[in-house]
Amino acid sequence: MSPHRPASRPIKAGDRLPTEQELREQYDVSRNTVRLALGLLQNEGMISSVQGRGTVVREQIMLTYHAAWAESRDRAASDQTDAFYAEMKDQGRTGEYRDFEMRIKPASVQLAARLRVEEGDSLVSRAISRYVDGQPFSLQDSYYPMDIAQECGLITPHDVPGGVIRAMAAKGHAEIGYVDELTTRMPQPDEARKLGLGTGTPVMVYVRTTYSEVRPLRLTLTIFPGDKNRVVYELGDLQAYTPTTNGAAS
Repeated sequence: MSPHRPASRPIKAGDRLPTEQELREQYDVSRNTVRLALGLLQNEGMISSVQGRGTVVREQIMLTYHAAWAESRDRAASDQTDAFYAEMKDQGRTGEYRDFEMRIKPASVQLAARLRVEEGDSLVSRAISRYVDGQPFSLQDSYYPMDIAQECGLITPHDVPGGVIRAMAAKGHAEIGYVDELTTRMPQPDEARKLGLGTGTPVMVYVRTTYSEVRPLRLTLTIFPGDKNRVVYELGDLQAYTPTTNGAAS
């Protein structure tokens, strides 16, 4: 390599990287070496191509979702989206949700099994995209059996006053238990587009099924970018535990 290589400077999120030609000249390496290095960085989600700007450095922020209590009715937050706002505020960030959509969908085999309805039965879907500091954070879709949705006023194309969880509890459908499932996979093309994922970045699939004393009430499917999210469970007697904004004990 050239002994006269320019001194490097710190690279920040949002910075544009030099072109392939500039990198070749700066480090005196082949085009193939530059492309392999850029491909590795892109596969790790550290850089991405932006229309009109070239290759830029992605912001690497690890966010925490406290699954054990995020949806509790006893929190100051009134429902899932409000709990999300409170969670992000606790971490010094600004949360918002966009693209709300309410639809009626037939139950797939998997949804029917979890919600104890017949395959093909109508379910009410309430979906949102969640953002943190203006960047995509997760995609969330909650499914409700039709009878519960009708009784609790969930078939509406806007927010439910007081929140969905409280609306169900007011009608005698209090959530008293959860079953959570966590898996990872590669994203579907639409998920990668909505979440702004780099090539090779997996997603974390978080499925929560909630229960009353007698039946399943809701299934919530959340898709998290796998490179900047963690799910934390806090269980048992934790008097000696002090949570921190990055999800680890101090």
